[in-house]
Amino acid sequence: MVDMADIAPSNISRRRLFQVMGLGTAAAVGIPGLAACSKAEPDDEGGKSGEFHGAYPFNKPPTGHFNRGGGPIGLAPVAMYLLDGPYSDLVHSPGGYWEWEARKWVYYLAESAEFSKDLSTFTVKLRTGLKWSNGKPLTSADYMTTMYVQWIQNSPAWASIEKIEAPDKQTFVAHLKSPAAIIDRYILKSSVIDTGTYGELADKAAALIEQGKGADSKEAKALNKEFNAFRPKEIIASGPFMVDPKLITSSQLTLVKNKHGYRADEVKFKKIILFNGETPDVAPLVESKDVDYATHGFTPAQEKSFSNGGYRIMRPPNYSGPALFINHDKVKAFSDKRARQALAYLIKRDQAGAVALGDSGKGVKYMAGFSDVQVPDWISGDDLGKLTMYEHDPDKAEKLLIEAGWKKSGGKWKTPQGNDAKFVISYPSDFADWSACGDNVADQLNEFGMQLTPKGQKFESYNPEVDKGNFELGIHQWGASQHPHPHFSFAADLFIHNIPIARNAGGRGMGFELKVKTEDGEIDLEKVVNESGRGLNEAEQKKNVTTAALAFNELLPIIPIFERYGNNPVLEGRRVKKFLADSDPRMKNAPYGDNAVIMGLLDGTISPG
Repeated sequence: MVDMADIAPSNISRRRLFQVMGLGTAAAVGIPGLAACSKAEPDDEGGKSGEFHGAYPFNKPPTGHFNRGGGPIGLAPVAMYLLDGPYSDLVHSPGGYWEWEARKWVYYLAESAEFSKDLSTFTVKLRTGLKWSNGKPLTSADYMTTMYVQWIQNSPAWASIEKIEAPDKQTFVAHLKSPAAIIDRYILKSSVIDTGTYGELADKAAALIEQGKGADSKEAKALNKEFNAFRPKEIIASGPFMVDPKLITSSQLTLVKNKHGYRADEVKFKKIILFNGETPDVAPLVESKDVDYATHGFTPAQEKSFSNGGYRIMRPPNYSGPALFINHDKVKAFSDKRARQALAYLIKRDQAGAVALGDSGKGVKYMAGFSDVQVPDWISGDDLGKLTMYEHDPDKAEKLLIEAGWKKSGGKWKTPQGNDAKFVISYPSDFADWSACGDNVADQLNEFGMQLTPKGQKFESYNPEVDKGNFELGIHQWGASQHPHPHFSFAADLFIHNIPIARNAGGRGMGFELKVKTEDGEIDLEKVVNESGRGLNEAEQKKNVTTAALAFNELLPIIPIFERYGNNPVLEGRRVKKFLADSDPRMKNAPYGDNAVIMGLLDGTISPG
């Protein structure tokens, strides 16, 4: 079974990548057959219709399908599933949501969950009386089905699971072979799926596990292929809403009330209307006030227009953002860490953030490899003092470059290899924030005497090219907005588009070797990062997190530019009375991890206007 870091293929869509590894902001990904979004027909002013209008990409059948799979945490999606992302939790309820600031679980399908004293088991107690949308009981057998399907999907949760059992209808038990700090999240955030639909596949997985077959066995691979080709005729829902296939068009998807669903009585809205598309499709619908809430990556100009039109802008932290990636295999000019440190001193990170996202782009301060918001919780005051802040200092940058063998003549730089410092900086042209960031970084470095040529391409082709190592410099994601543990941020920084995971695409990604020499000695960063997510001893986790952070800060395998905060427009007083206040602790939740608006819908805090 794969390690917890081995979780994201190169051909995954950007928005889904945010959910798997929490990678970044919402922006444009092409969807086959996507038509321009159209306005909702009902007269819904004043909340009379009981409709909530959101926006999120979905895949209309027959291209899209109804095989949900056992995710979402830590799993690549079943390609072209109808609806992924936060709204899918309204259809398939998870065991619980995590409150990031309070650091506690809010239980949904689960009534409680706990580790045994010896940490050998993790037990989930389900609520009594739960039902599926077809009226059948939802029990621990469905949790068993969900986790067996996750085994088929190569879920990293199974790296810690020895076996699973359901001693009674309300109890699910995972027996652990190596307790991990995030195993509770893998299990509780799983979207439970029904045995009636997936039971036969789950039984096959259970039989292979019993036979001692691993995920790499030919039998497991064949079952994985069978699962990915599986196409259920309908979606059986556990949440307060369900999908009516007759109400799916290319431009909008309507979720209708599921009378049997968990919290159906507490949710105040009768319908959820979701408009299809990404930023270019959705922005006009926000302008016309047809959308109540959107998580897309809007430009500063669009945001200003929305505010002037009566929208409030929510700014939850995303715990991630864009970074400058270097192809260490191809661009030897930056092989010396001092040259990479020079880049950090040169780039005005606050400026790049403001250009890309206005108030929602905040220059990275600690350069520790994970969110500035979380750094003080994981790194002691003494160790914080060891982190270099890399505040803008062109003189310091020039000194470091010269020490690294660079030379400047006639206002232009030459590399230690004697070549002109000419580089192509690539980025996805269909992501407004990353494009703006890439252009701004190029402008800043060109002003200093380097020669960067921007190159934009569609994300669908850009991501695989990065993994294959077909780039020089590039804008890609640092950090993780799906998981609160720093382990996942380091995995995003060092594994996903680097040797450990890029090999799945037949390349080495940025080609940064993880056995490194630091001022504190030799370190195996892959081992340290993996160990940071294992066990339940927080002091030991903090030790490994600190080791990884100090090494990252010194070596700068990538250069984090800014941390992305949401610029999510919300419309109050029309269809929705009020959204959560900015001071609500749940607003510290990452939108792609434990979405605060979804929580507000589920508990009735967010109600019709």
